[in-house]
Amino acid sequence: MRDVLVLREILTQVGLDQVEWETWSQPGRAGAEIHPLYSCDPATAFLVRFGPDSHGDRHEHLGHELMLVLQGELRNDNGDRYTVGDLIVEAPNSTHRVSSETGCVLLVVREGPTVPVTGS
Repeated sequence: MRDVLVLREILTQVGLDQVEWETWSQPGRAGAEIHPLYSCDPATAFLVRFGPDSHGDRHEHLGHELMLVLQGELRNDNGDRYTVGDLIVEAPNSTHRVSSETGCVLLVVREGPTVPVTGS
C-alpha cells in the first residue's frame, strides 16, 4: 500500500489557493490558519498561513523546529526578519513568538511539541 500526499505548485499562489486551510485557534495566537501534513507523535508537519498583522503564541520548543518561508515575510520577536526561501531551525528549549505584518506562508516541521510561555 502507498499512502502519499501531493500538494502541487505549492510555491505559487495558484497552488496555495488550492490548500484547504483551517483556522488555528490557540490562546495567544491570532490570524493564523493551518493545513496539517502529518503527525507521528511527537513529530508534526504542517503549512501555516499568517494573515496581515497576525501572530503566533509565545512558546518553548521541546524538539527542533524547521520553518521554510514559502511566501511573504515572517518576523521573530528578537527582530529577525525572514523572507521567501529562508530556512530557519529553532533548537530544543528555544522560545519565541513569530508574527507577520504583511502575511506569510510557512512549511513547518516539528520534532517535538511546544509548551506555552507566559509573561514577558
